[in-house]
Amino acid sequence: MRRTLIELLHIAAGIFATAVFAAGAVWALPHAAATIWGVAYGVMVVVVLMGIRPLRLAWRADRDDRPADG
Repeated sequence: MRRTLIELLHIAAGIFATAVFAAGAVWALPHAAATIWGVAYGVMVVVVLMGIRPLRLAWRADRDDRPADG
């Protein structure tokens, strides 16, 4: 399940990076906080959607590499 974990960590890193950039932008422009966070949430959704296919491929590769029981 190593590949799957790596893909999940990539998605988490993308979400974390988006939150850090958004927080920095809100700090710099507090009067635009609602707009900045709205865009950041949209970017987070896109990061998750873009990670679904690589996650499925990694999960399938991990599943196929697993030794058979018995």
